[in-house]
Amino acid sequence: MKQLIPIIFLIFLMNSCVQSTENISLEDIINKSLQTCQEKSLILADTYKNKQNILPRAFDKGKIITVGSADWTSGFFPGVLWYCYENSKSNEVLSYAKEYTSRLEKEQFTTDNHDVGFILNCSYGNGYRLTNDSNYLKVLINGAKSLSTRYNAKVGLIRSWDFHKDLWQYPVIIDNMMNLELLLVAASESGDINFKDIAISHALKTLKNHYRDDFSCYHVVSYDTISAVPEKKQTFQGYSDESSWARGQSWGLYGFTLMYRETKDSVFLQQAKKIVTYLISHPKMPKDYIPYWDYDDKAIPNVPRDASAAAVMASALIELSDYVDKEQADFYLKIAEKQIRELSSQKYMTQSGESGGFILKHSVGFLPQNSEVDVSLNYADYYYVEALIRMKNVLNRDENDQRIQ
Repeated sequence: MKQLIPIIFLIFLMNSCVQSTENISLEDIINKSLQTCQEKSLILADTYKNKQNILPRAFDKGKIITVGSADWTSGFFPGVLWYCYENSKSNEVLSYAKEYTSRLEKEQFTTDNHDVGFILNCSYGNGYRLTNDSNYLKVLINGAKSLSTRYNAKVGLIRSWDFHKDLWQYPVIIDNMMNLELLLVAASESGDINFKDIAISHALKTLKNHYRDDFSCYHVVSYDTISAVPEKKQTFQGYSDESSWARGQSWGLYGFTLMYRETKDSVFLQQAKKIVTYLISHPKMPKDYIPYWDYDDKAIPNVPRDASAAAVMASALIELSDYVDKEQADFYLKIAEKQIRELSSQKYMTQSGESGGFILKHSVGFLPQNSEVDVSLNYADYYYVEALIRMKNVLNRDENDQRIQ
């Protein structure tokens, strides 16, 4: 019995710490979390510093899963390092950010998949933004040229996948909205308007054909290459063809938000706002705004949450708050704050010595194939750190505004 008392007391203290985070300021949570993110990322960076062409993707079943530069997730860990550098200005982090980014250089000439946007913009894009290195810009522009080769002018969209040609004629997935930023950055920096035209066409066609009347979206829409109209609307990673796969909904929100940022076309802003309304009013959205992996899984609440969907959504909401009136902005930021507080808690953030240097746990990759379910994923980490940086900038801006007044 005497041995049980210290254990019970320890459990009490741990529970008290979790509950007491509600009374910690958002600023303190963000600063502490960013510090923790950097510490973990340095551990992961050091692990593979002497292994060229290797990048960490996930922590699954007790081990780190690595990939080569061609994997769609390869740019996220370098992107995490760039965000950590932006926050701390650490030379050690900068050195690692440059090293891991360089491992992706050859992907600027990749034309066999649409994910070159994910790969290069998260790595070289952040690197260029923070260093203004002209060599990084060259890679981005070449990458945009490569991505543009997947555009079919008649269909008006960038082809997502080349596999399952027996199933789809011209498949386009909602994830592809995230790759448009590479085109828009390249257009802005190079003056080549063709990149922007492709991005706008893709976004408008996605808005028209991917979205249902309630502003939820399909995962996959395949087009007839002769008529250029949809032939199939399905899912590949979600619960069912008519369900709302959580990360896909977040991809759409993020994608239309960035499209408004770069074009100032109000149609994209209105679409983003309507997606938010759908998400936050969904009857299966948890009170902490960390979605279940699919909003329509019949087994809710006995199914996994997806931290990656929450991280993408939080980051998008913070940016979207800049483009709406104050009342809406405050509302969006309150939701994002809830998500950040939850993701920063012991429930979702990995503890010391856990997950090999990854930051968040409880993400879902591809549940229908039982792949990467309830694991740590590099893209969850990326958008979580991005959300922290964006929220920190909001808090700093508001503080400066108050000082001016």
